[in-house]
Parts: sequence; C-alpha cells; structure tokens
Amino acid sequence: MSMDESVDETSECNEVQSRKIVDRPISHTSRRHLLRQIAGVSVGLPLAQSKFLPVLAQTAAQQQPDRKREEAKSVSGQANFSPEDEQFLDDLQRRTFLYFWEQASPQTGLIKDRCNVRVDDASVVASIASIGFGLTAICIAEKRGFVSHQDARVRVITTLAFLWKTLPTHRGFFYHFANINTGERIWDSEVSSVDTAILLCGILTCRQHFRDRDISQLAKAIFDRVDWTWLSEDTALLPLGWTPEFGFLPNKWDYYSELMMIYLLGMGSSRHPLRPEAWLAWKRTTFEYDGMRYIGSFAPLFVHQYSQAWFDFRYKRDKYADYFQNSAIATDVHRRFCIELGKNFPDYSDDLWGITASDSDKGYVIWGGPPAMGPIDGTVVPAAAGGSLPFLPDATLRVLKNIKNRYPQAWTPYGFVDAFNPLKKWYDTDIVGIDAGIIMLMVENARTAFVWETFMKNPEAQRGMTNAGFKSYPPPK
Repeated sequence: MSMDESVDETSECNEVQSRKIVDRPISHTSRRHLLRQIAGVSVGLPLAQSKFLPVLAQTAAQQQPDRKREEAKSVSGQANFSPEDEQFLDDLQRRTFLYFWEQASPQTGLIKDRCNVRVDDASVVASIASIGFGLTAICIAEKRGFVSHQDARVRVITTLAFLWKTLPTHRGFFYHFANINTGERIWDSEVSSVDTAILLCGILTCRQHFRDRDISQLAKAIFDRVDWTWLSEDTALLPLGWTPEFGFLPNKWDYYSELMMIYLLGMGSSRHPLRPEAWLAWKRTTFEYDGMRYIGSFAPLFVHQYSQAWFDFRYKRDKYADYFQNSAIATDVHRRFCIELGKNFPDYSDDLWGITASDSDKGYVIWGGPPAMGPIDGTVVPAAAGGSLPFLPDATLRVLKNIKNRYPQAWTPYGFVDAFNPLKKWYDTDIVGIDAGIIMLMVENARTAFVWETFMKNPEAQRGMTNAGFKSYPPPK
C-alpha cells in the first residue's frame, strides 16, 4: 500500500449557503453551474423578534430562561419509547439501511449521493459523505441483525480497500463526488474538508464496531494519511476545500456549524495534528428567539446535527458551551419558528414541522430559520425532525409518525423522501444520502446511544475533545 496520497454575519450566510448549494446536485448541468456560484441565497426577516448577542461564556443550559419548556427537556439524548414507537423506528431504520446497502456498488463499496426511488435509478454519482453515513449505517444494521456479520464485514473491507488503494485523494483528503464504479472525480468537485470528516467518522465507527484486524489496519491507514496541517499552514481557520485548478477555496470554517467534527478530528490526529488553538479560532455567535438563547449561525438546522451524530457531547462542556443542550435549544427554537410560520403556511403545526437544506419542487434550496432563510413555501423536510430525535424525542417522533401515517407518498421502501409539500401536493422522487443518513444515525443514538458509544472509543475522538478543552460534568439527579 502506498502512503501518497473573517467575515460578518451576512457573509457567513453566503459561505454556508454556497457550500451547501454545491453539496447536492440535481443534474450534471446544475452542478457545474452551482460549483461556480459565489453568491448565497438572501436572508429574510424573522417572524418573531430575534436578537443577535455577543458570545456568552455560560453554557447553553445555563442560558435557557427558567420557564416551562415541555419539549426542550432532553438531557441524555435517549428516550423511553413505547413498543409501538420502537416498532416504527425499527421499520424506519431497516428501510433507510436498504438505501445504503442497495444503492452502492458491491465492487467498490461507494454509495450514491442520491437516487430516484420511483424508477430504476441508473445514476453513477457517489458522494464521500454518503459513504461515511453508509458505513455507520452498516454497523447499526449488523448490530440489529438487518444484515449478517459476514456480509457486513465484506462490504466494509471492500469499501475501505477501495478508499485506500483507488479513490483519488490530495494530502489524504477526498474529492466530494466520484463515479460509483470507477472512483473517478466527477464535476470538477472540490477536495472537501467537511465531507472527508464525515467519511472518516464512518470509517472510525467501523474500526471500533467490528474489531477486525483488516478493517482496523485500513481505517488507521486512511485516517493517518490525512494531513490536517496542510489545511492550516497559514491560518488556524480551516478552508472549506481545495481544487487542483484553483487551489484553496476562499471561504473558511469560521462560524459555528457542522465544522466541529473537522476541528476535533484534526486535533485528534497523532500523525498530522491541528494545533489546539484552532478550536478557539472560530466564532460562536449567540442568538435569541422567544426568550431562548443558543449558539448558532445563519444556516439550516443540519448544522446542529451532523457533528453530534458521532461525537458525544452529552454532559460535556468546553469553555463556551454544552453543545448537546445548545442543539436541543436550537431545535426547540426551530420548532417554535415553524409553528409561527403556520400563520402563512397552514400545513405547519406542532405535528408537522421541520425545514433544512433540501430538495423542493423548484430544485435544491437552502432554507431554514429563524431568521427566515430562503423561499419558504410550506415544504417539510423529514431530516429536520429525524436528525434531531435525541434532542427533542417526543416532539420529533410525533412529526415522523405523522408524516408516515398522513402522507403515504412521502414514505418509500427506503424510508422518507427527501422533502414534500402538502400545500402544493408535491412529493420528492429522491432519497438523499446525507439526509437519510442523519436520520438513521440519530434514531439509533436516541434508542441506544450506540453510534456515540462506539465512535467515542476511538483514541482520535477522545484526544480531539481533550485537546479542545472539554470537561465532563455529572448528570443531574
């Protein structure tokens, strides 16, 4: 085997939007156009008073006002689900796992970025983020008996061997999109820091779950090849990516978002580690909505979900916040925001809410809030609630069950479609890997904490959080 291979709040909005717009192509043509699109979507006005405050030193849990918030009471991330709820979640996970198993090449292990579930989908575009979620989904499925140990092991080894030997890299980082059969770079896509991080999280989860010599050796080799110091040669703030044609992308990970996993993995590396001060470099802006304060960004809800799919922030704080409780508060804020939106879009209610970057009847859209972001039109995105299940178990489960029961066209052999709009009677045809993935992982964390407990056994994860200054505190009695 070879060992080769800031801005103000408005510009932060543009940064997150431009990156996420290019994350999921609708077609080859739109992908090429979006890769070159610099401007983001405009930010609308909030529907209720929202005040942007300086960063506060207290934890998010300390910031929350002392008032009854029935929905925002998740502390441990796990819930006591009824037998009926467990049956529903088991069915959801079985279906979602089938996406990652069937929409992959058995020869390479690469997994499609998305597929049209209504037809025999012949697309060949894989994404490394979808692979990261898919590798973790295989661990969950093997544990739950959805797939045999031998079949799961063979698929994981096939995938890791292809990633190590064949898939092109630069300084150990992977290109965002690749041909599912050959591994060839697609659409002049960037070497992506965050998508490589998602892939690495899936790889490290496999290493700890299978405890297999071949898997462990491949996982370590792939992780150690990543040169995090290359990303931070002239700055503690990491760039979004790099292309051989233009070099580093101009925008950096400088505001709270899914960036936490990138910095923590880099700081946990034993071969090419980031300096600890990198954790202090990015900004943590405090938002206020309806009397609730939390660290956030002008960005969709997924920024509060992705890092927390693997890294276990429960009962831990750095010098700024308890990020688990921060995400619980941000999710409850989003729920309240959507209910307020019900004045304009009567499909939104306490039983049906959730907007995050997704498909729409007009193509891929970056939307969310508060403040209102993007051309919100009543579209519902199941991954908004599904990816937040550990933060607000009762509220999010109610939404997921309601979608399945009342909107059968949103329910498929692979679980939920990416988005739907009851007001327009529009239902997506596609499953998107990263949206299906965040549902799969967070359902498991809410049920058993399996992904958290497995991933956090990795010394890289433990070292990253220690170097970032995280301290544990005792659970409340």
